[in-house]
Amino acid sequence: MPEHLEVRLPDGVRLHVTATGPVDAEVTAILLHGWTLDGRSWHHQVAGLRDRFGDRVRVLTYDARGHGRSSCMALRTATLAQLGDDLAAVVDQFVPSGRIVLVGHSMGGMTVMEYAHRHLDHFAGRVAGLVFVSTTAEGHTHTAYGLSPRIARLIRLAETTGAGVLARCGAWRPPHALLRALRPSIRWMLFGDRCEPADIRLVTSAVAHASLRSIGGFRASIGAQHRLDTLAALGRLPAAALVGDRDRLTPPPCAESIAAALPTTELTVCPGAGHMLMMERPDEVTAAVAGVLHQVLSGTDAGTSGQRVGTPG
Repeated sequence: MPEHLEVRLPDGVRLHVTATGPVDAEVTAILLHGWTLDGRSWHHQVAGLRDRFGDRVRVLTYDARGHGRSSCMALRTATLAQLGDDLAAVVDQFVPSGRIVLVGHSMGGMTVMEYAHRHLDHFAGRVAGLVFVSTTAEGHTHTAYGLSPRIARLIRLAETTGAGVLARCGAWRPPHALLRALRPSIRWMLFGDRCEPADIRLVTSAVAHASLRSIGGFRASIGAQHRLDTLAALGRLPAAALVGDRDRLTPPPCAESIAAALPTTELTVCPGAGHMLMMERPDEVTAAVAGVLHQVLSGTDAGTSGQRVGTPG
């Protein structure tokens, strides 16, 4: 059964952590969710990794500050830099020894990069593998929402303005009636050709548990981050990156630039899939994480980079 834990950070924020597997496992995989989501978004991968590796791998997920069952925070700390510091604190608290594989979706992947940027020695001493899922190292450079540049600029202006308003709303959470009305928009923005009803319900539930401060507050930091140089300095870590070719938020050029900066990355493009690959293509994401874990467990050096195209799910 999963173990539910909590860490209190120096600024008083409490993070809700879920652990599966023994503390003395050979490797710990830490799965970091995306903006407005929570640790539940990895439920397929948590179960799949447990089935594949048993007690050899411990799996941790946690809700980022202002998300899910973690507490809200001061607006000034709604930044990727702070999330990178939070990840370092989670590692120190719950994985004091042993090798770690970091798996990040969207904002979670950006958090991994920020952790490497701000705590390079800490990162280098602990992290043995990386998996990036539907994320970017270039902020909103490639984000056009699948629309024309002119319309994309208008959407970004509206999004930025709205984010500023939401950021000032504190710990309040989105009204359920509003989220029900926005379900078609959430489905269009986050998913590709197909979406299971259970997946849209889970995503809507996660957004409902995110504070308005986190929904609005992280927007500026996410749009401004550029960490390709950080990735290029990480050496030959086993790594994988996955992206859907219908991803409107972090389209394939985002994953391609990650693979170019970190040449050990195996790049997988999933036809017909959108931004929520953990749900849309759960088997492919689990397989990619398992592939990196196998390399770490066997002590295999990362090979040369390669690209493969996933099969439609």
